[in-house]
Amino acid sequence: MSNPGPLLDQAAEAPCCPPMAQQKVDAEAAASLSAAFKALGDPVRLQLMSMIASAPGGEICVCDLTPAFEVSESTISHHLKVLRTAGLVGSERRASWVYYWPRPGLMRRLATLLTPDA
Repeated sequence: MSNPGPLLDQAAEAPCCPPMAQQKVDAEAAASLSAAFKALGDPVRLQLMSMIASAPGGEICVCDLTPAFEVSESTISHHLKVLRTAGLVGSERRASWVYYWPRPGLMRRLATLLTPDA
């Protein structure tokens, strides 16, 4: 499995900001993180993100994601594109299938922002 995810995720490893319970979020950080929060605001995308983040081996094929939902393949593709565009997942086409993996740097930034007593 060639997972280039960690290489592509280096920019998201930079610290974002202190938890919002300790300091107000500045406009730049709010703008950069709001797309990720918005992407996770849909129940199907939140479930997709959970499946991708918890996938054994660190990645999952779209062929394993689609059957878990009662929506069309094109709808799943749209939701995955939103997650990719927001920077939450990386992807790579291998033959006929696309594989997805989480971008942990951005996930850490979101978690840090929401941690009340960090």
